[in-house]
Amino acid sequence: MRRWPRSRRGPSLLSVVVPAYDVAAYLPDCLDSVLAQASSLGRVGLEVVVVDDGSPDSSGEIAESYAARDPRVRVVHTPNQGLGAARNEGLRHVTGDLLLFADSDDVVPPGAYAALLKQLTRTGADFVTGSVARLEGDALVEPPWMRRLHGQRMDLVIDDLPEILGDVFAWNKLFRASFWRETGLAWPEGVRYEDQPTTTLAYLRARRFGIVPEVVYHWRIRSDGSSITQQRSSLQDLRDRWSTKLTSLRSVEEYGAPKVTATFRDRVLAGDLHRYFAELPGCEDEWWELLRTGVLSIWGSRSLTHSGLLPADRLVGWLVEQGRRSEAEAVAAYARDLGRPLDRVDTPDGRRLDLPADVLDVRSVAPAALELRPAER
Repeated sequence: MRRWPRSRRGPSLLSVVVPAYDVAAYLPDCLDSVLAQASSLGRVGLEVVVVDDGSPDSSGEIAESYAARDPRVRVVHTPNQGLGAARNEGLRHVTGDLLLFADSDDVVPPGAYAALLKQLTRTGADFVTGSVARLEGDALVEPPWMRRLHGQRMDLVIDDLPEILGDVFAWNKLFRASFWRETGLAWPEGVRYEDQPTTTLAYLRARRFGIVPEVVYHWRIRSDGSSITQQRSSLQDLRDRWSTKLTSLRSVEEYGAPKVTATFRDRVLAGDLHRYFAELPGCEDEWWELLRTGVLSIWGSRSLTHSGLLPADRLVGWLVEQGRRSEAEAVAAYARDLGRPLDRVDTPDGRRLDLPADVLDVRSVAPAALELRPAER
């Protein structure tokens, strides 16, 4: 691995940008958890810039109450423009040589920033990323794929671990401010899923980046359905998802490493499609057409049968590619109602998926869409 010179000047101030919109119930926990990081940062200072993004509730007033009693907190008030614009506005007000982001309904666990800072300082990396746990009520669950990607402490370049591009999150990463500015990074505005295009560029443009195995962020999963990631059946959600996927793919293709591009397309970009396939039964005509157009634009020349999706979702993906809507809906509904992996059957050509004839005539399906990989049999 190519080694780059480490910075001789130690960091002095860590800046955290916290956009806030309609989060009065969660903002105090978030700010308390961020401010508590200072106790483990040693001589490195901490500043928190809260961006009140035209919030209709008391989020702005709560932020101002923190600023009134803690000089480390500053508040910026703006008309509502969305998460990407709020983050960019916050960046215009930070003064630190290190950057972090936190969403105002989440929580940062004790010692998280110190763990990231230690790896950044030790390696001289441009940024460091750590693992994440989902906060569902009082339960904390670290997704297995996050644990796997952050399994060991290391510093590397994207060619060494292209699957890390699946860690798209803004808020589990500590950036050097100089790297952020010199490479022209910014958050997309006016679109959902704004994390992926920017974090993809960060991985591609970094001289090297670091990984730590510690869980450095608790991502709250809100049960009220208000999270944008809980609105996948809407046309706007799907439009934004394809937009950010395609933008990110162009960046990866421009990077020019075939291995990275193949991994990104098959394992990263395909990773969340199962959530959209689950919305197929009873979907609107326009949503179906948009889903299929997006699938063909990214996988049309290769097919989702090569992707890292689970067998049932590879089959649904192939049916989407072929324009076989009623069958795609039927398989998605059958798999959902079954509540377990689809049946397998042994044939002269090997073990494959098996479905009832009234759900799908498997004789009309390409073998690649039914086949099972060794670990799936």
